[in-house]
Amino acid sequence: MTCGRSRKDFQPTLSITLEVTSANDVVITSLFLIRLRRTSDGRDGRTKGVYAHTNYAGQRMSGRDEYYNKAKQQGYRSRSAYKLQQLDDTADLIAPGDTVIDLGAAPGGWLQVAAERASEGRVVGVDRQRIESIDDVETIRGDLTEDDTQAKIGERVGQADLVLSDMAPNMTGEYNLDHARSIHLARQALDVARTVLAPGGDLVVKVFDGRDLDDLEADIEEEFEYVRTVRPDASRDESSELFLVGKGRMTAPVGVGDELAVGITDTGDEGDGIAKVDDYTLFVADTEAGEEVRIRVEDVKPRFGFAERIE
Repeated sequence: MTCGRSRKDFQPTLSITLEVTSANDVVITSLFLIRLRRTSDGRDGRTKGVYAHTNYAGQRMSGRDEYYNKAKQQGYRSRSAYKLQQLDDTADLIAPGDTVIDLGAAPGGWLQVAAERASEGRVVGVDRQRIESIDDVETIRGDLTEDDTQAKIGERVGQADLVLSDMAPNMTGEYNLDHARSIHLARQALDVARTVLAPGGDLVVKVFDGRDLDDLEADIEEEFEYVRTVRPDASRDESSELFLVGKGRMTAPVGVGDELAVGITDTGDEGDGIAKVDDYTLFVADTEAGEEVRIRVEDVKPRFGFAERIE
């Protein structure tokens, strides 16, 4: 290369190689910046043009894709498998013997983790895309936006201990629209949870942060003992995704503050009277079996509650 070329001939050139690993995952596998270094020959002041190839994928790139590389090494179908591992470690979601439903499950990274951790349980993946076979995992192919798919889940599964949703909308690049669509998908997962979750069951949904998040969180909180927000370390730094975790599905026929008349049918281990409301157990202090009393509900748990005598 001689130094007689024009300045524009020496403009940096960026070369990027992309690998598509799934419908939702595109990874930069190599990134090279070809730039011009110009050095003096030290004799007559003339400048020699020298091209140098510099690899800028570097440590920052490999660090950001640590989980992608790790997933390939450990046989997981997607880097998101580590999100579920971290969510489970944080919120205690999956136990041996659990029935787990994963909504929007393709390509199957979460199913693999669920099957590992719910040993001797039942794991069911739902997606409109075909999911390649995974040991000890059942699949349902269907679009969750359609009522018949939700009905099929209820018929096939019955009751579940955990409903998971890592669903994300097709991205438009318009943040408010993408956020709204993610909220819509999360609400569909909540609808499934209302149908199939057993008392005390848990729900995990992915959403993009934004203005409608508080309303969704409030709606989930009405159905569960409590809700927490978790952002796993495996989420990409540039992503606005987070996960709402609803713990302890509430199916009680009474709510805090309700007042009603009940019959005390038994006595608990701690000496409190026991009343039944539609097979739901209420522990009532300072009562004895055989009494008819009026009570106020003070606390509600998924499978039992506490009340006080008010007369």
